[in-house]
Amino acid sequence: MLFSTVYACVLWVLIYSFNISSAKEKVCSKFAYEEQTLEKMIRTEIKVENIESEIKKTQDSVLNTLKEIQMTVAHITDRFEDLRNNFTEEMEQKTQDIEKREDFFKNTFEELRTNFTNSMENERNSLSELKEKLTWPSVAFYAHHVTETNLAKDNQIIVFDSALTNEGSGYDTSTGIFTAPVDGMYQFTVHICTYYGKYSYIGMVYAGNVIAKASNYDKDHGTCCSVGAILRVKSGEQVWVKCTAGSSNNRLLEDIYRMNTFSGILLNK
Repeated sequence: MLFSTVYACVLWVLIYSFNISSAKEKVCSKFAYEEQTLEKMIRTEIKVENIESEIKKTQDSVLNTLKEIQMTVAHITDRFEDLRNNFTEEMEQKTQDIEKREDFFKNTFEELRTNFTNSMENERNSLSELKEKLTWPSVAFYAHHVTETNLAKDNQIIVFDSALTNEGSGYDTSTGIFTAPVDGMYQFTVHICTYYGKYSYIGMVYAGNVIAKASNYDKDHGTCCSVGAILRVKSGEQVWVKCTAGSSNNRLLEDIYRMNTFSGILLNK
């Protein structure tokens, strides 16, 4: 289509130029005019053929250039598609890696946060327990020395009349009775020594009930024994030591080698 249009335009220009030239030339004869006209037409045709040849070459060159451009565009398109695919795959891989790292850091942070929270809670509980322990009243007593060593009567309270320790003032050296100043878990221990050839039958009493018992006897030597208990005692409740079986043949021993003792301590509230 392009070639036909160009060819028609060139032919029209040549004919127009030929007519103008013919109009300006002086005509000598009919044959001379026809000869000149024929000659000009031949020259014109030759020029047209040359132009057509040049146009053909130009058209071929343009077509080749277009083909090269198309090939280049196709190559660029393929290359771009490859780059885009590679870029897309790379970005997807990096996105997955980032997501994995994000999950890892998230899980790690959550684990650290949980551990920190648990640690803080444990520390808070420990501090609360320590604070509670620090606010506990100090209750402990340790009494010794029994003035009345003869155990002639049943249910006779054994009075340890000398207190080396009496934190909380719970033990009464005049009565031999411990009265709990606060609720809590207590540990009590009694150590009794018996005169040689004599007997002793003792019991630890809590709230009126015997909770621990011991008996002791040796014909030729003074002997000792111990008994203890761990109790939850309410404030105001009492603990003491008594003779569970009285007799004139029952007697405790106090000397430089042996000591009768009664002790107790608040373990926790």
